This record gives sequence, structure tokens and C-alpha cells, in this order.
Amino acid sequence: MMSNIKKISRILTPLMALSMLAGCGNSEPTGTAEATQQPAAAVSAQHAHWSYEGETSPEHWAELDQLFTTCKVGTAQSPINITHEKVKEDPGLSPIQTKYFPSRVSMVNNGHTIQVNLKNPDNQITIEGTSYTLQQFHFHLPSEHQIDGNNAEMELHFVHKSEDGKIAVLGALITAGAENTELNKLWSVLPAEESEQEVELDGMFDLNQLLPADMDSFRYQGSLTTPPCTEGVQWVVLEHPVQWSEAQVGKFEAIFPHDNRPVQSLGAREVESDH
Repeated sequence: MMSNIKKISRILTPLMALSMLAGCGNSEPTGTAEATQQPAAAVSAQHAHWSYEGETSPEHWAELDQLFTTCKVGTAQSPINITHEKVKEDPGLSPIQTKYFPSRVSMVNNGHTIQVNLKNPDNQITIEGTSYTLQQFHFHLPSEHQIDGNNAEMELHFVHKSEDGKIAVLGALITAGAENTELNKLWSVLPAEESEQEVELDGMFDLNQLLPADMDSFRYQGSLTTPPCTEGVQWVVLEHPVQWSEAQVGKFEAIFPHDNRPVQSLGAREVESDH
């Protein structure tokens, strides 16, 4: 994503995503969904530096650029605290369908997170009949979403874009436990320093190995989790976490001690579950 990578990654993030698209955050459309109207966001990213610390931290994002105003005044912001007792079970929701294949990927340290860009357009997710193509995925530490008030060690965001430009982000919580052997392919060439240069991974990477076996999920309407905090993002947060070893979590933490936006008010929105 940059020259176009950096622009997107910064808009996306940790929530990013539009990077190939526009993303979730820093990358999420270009942060955490980080949306798809990217021109304005990309321009904004050039003129306003944001971070997770000090005077450019999340509580100050809206002050940094007029294009970041939604970060403060938006009414459907992400991430959120998902409280089981308030979740609405909807048996009518279709199970999430992922069609991820072993793919060629590259990584970039965009200064906000490690973002992994896909070299093929074949990976997709289907949500209630709408297909979204995977643009990139990236990581947050600790997790951005909370479950019953608790953060997980990390969170992984898969940022997708539909043909009509809508963004959907699939979030997987990460807890410390068993080693994820497929992740070692990425971590063996992890870029420790910020750069516009992408690091190509030799061979293929199996994205499915980053997902839990049980794909039960929570659904809600939210936003990118990084500036410009664009709303209108379909969020799918998997209920069951995946495990990484403490060493794998620690390797990311050594580069980004923390890169998560605090939880935002749920307001009048509802969180639904598909089970």
C-alpha cells in the first residue's frame, strides 16, 4: 500500500484497510474499517500525523485535522465493548462464509501496525449474501474490541471491500497459548522499522490458519478504528479467539507496545450474534 501503501495504511489500521483498498484503520480502510472513500482520507493522512501516544493520541485525533472530525462527533464509532447480556441473538443471520486460499503476500511496517497486503484478488468473505474481497490484514495490541469489559492480548483485522465500495472488517481476538506455526512465516521476516518498502514473503501463506475453527460471530455497524474514523463499516467480531504463543505476541509488542483505540460508546446501536 504505499506510496500508496503508506497513505492507505495510515488511514486504515488498526483499523487501516483500504490499502489495497482502504481499510479498518490504519489500514482499515485504508483502521479499522477504515473506509473506502479514500481520497480525502489519504490527503488528510499526508497533512496530519496521528498516533496512539501524547498530543496525537486517540483523544486528540479530531483536533489534528478537520477531516478527522468524525472521530469525535460520530455516533457509530469502533471499537466497542461487546457485553454478552446485551447481545441480541438473531438465528436468522447466515453464518459467515470465508473463502480464503493460500496466497502470496507482502508486509509493511506503516508506523501504526504491521500490515499484510494480498497479491491476489481471490480471497473473499460473504455476509448476508454480499461478497467482499480481502484487501489486507493487520494487527492491534492489545485488542481493540473488548468482551464483557476485557481486552485480549491482541486483535487481527481482515479488511474487505465490496464491488460498490462498502467496507467489512472481520476481527479475530488473539490470546496467549499455543504457537501458531503458520504465523512464523510472517514473523520470520517481520519489519521492525517503519518503511514504505514492502517485504515479500517467499512462498504461499495460508490465511485460514489465522482463524478459529468455530466462526460464531458478533455483528454491528461501526467505523474505521483509525483516522478518519469513517462510519458505515460492517463489523464481524469472532466470538472464539485464536491462540499465539507468548513469544509471538511479544515479538509484535517489541515493535508496537500498544496500537489500539479505546472502546467507544455503543449508543443506540445493537450488537447481534449469529447463534
